[in-house]
Amino acid sequence: MYLTAPQLADLMPDARQLLSDEPEMESTQHYQQLALLVSSLEWRWRERDDFFIGANLTVYYNHEQLRRRAFRGPDFFLVRGVTHDPRNSWVVWEESGRYPDLIIELLSDSTAGVDRSEKKTLYQDVFRTPEYFWFSPMTGEFAGFRLTGQRYQAIPADAQGRCWSEVLNLYLGAAEGWLRYFEPDGAMALSPMEAALQEMQRAEQAQQQAEQAQQQAEQEHQRAERLAQRLRDLGVEQDDSIS
Repeated sequence: MYLTAPQLADLMPDARQLLSDEPEMESTQHYQQLALLVSSLEWRWRERDDFFIGANLTVYYNHEQLRRRAFRGPDFFLVRGVTHDPRNSWVVWEESGRYPDLIIELLSDSTAGVDRSEKKTLYQDVFRTPEYFWFSPMTGEFAGFRLTGQRYQAIPADAQGRCWSEVLNLYLGAAEGWLRYFEPDGAMALSPMEAALQEMQRAEQAQQQAEQAQQQAEQEHQRAERLAQRLRDLGVEQDDSIS
């Protein structure tokens, strides 16, 4: 038996207690891609606390949706200008009517048709989400759309196949089979692991440079000692003040 909206409100005054009702990701590659998108943007915006990222999280947008169990959970969505607090789901009427500002769906054999049609229409007509992207971790298919007036219009790709996101102020595009963020100058936005490895490499390079400098100083000292010994062997007195 389904609960009516008033009954639901009585049982659950804070609708943010609603749990997400999304299926598991369809493959390890889909999971890794989602984790990469989340961690890279979290790292890129680590000094900010005014956004929320949903990963395979249900968006509840009306009570009729609950009654019909017509749940919709984007693989990745971003809401700007909200608290960074963790949530069990995204409940629109508990978030001042806020819908996602950007959505990314990861295509699979079982979801691609819905992602390209029903979900695109939902995000365009109901969510009014400014930007919508999809990407297939299996085939590399990538497309981006921006809400222009009442309809989604395709975002033109640059020479590298990347689409500019006005919401992120970053490019989105494929690199080595993964969907990545790119800075306005084209540099890839690093994930936390990549940033840590880069820092380790810099530290190792600095250590190697310090060791090389020390070895060079020791070699110079040894040459000076040999020269001093040759002078002593020749009976040449060396002024200790000139050394």
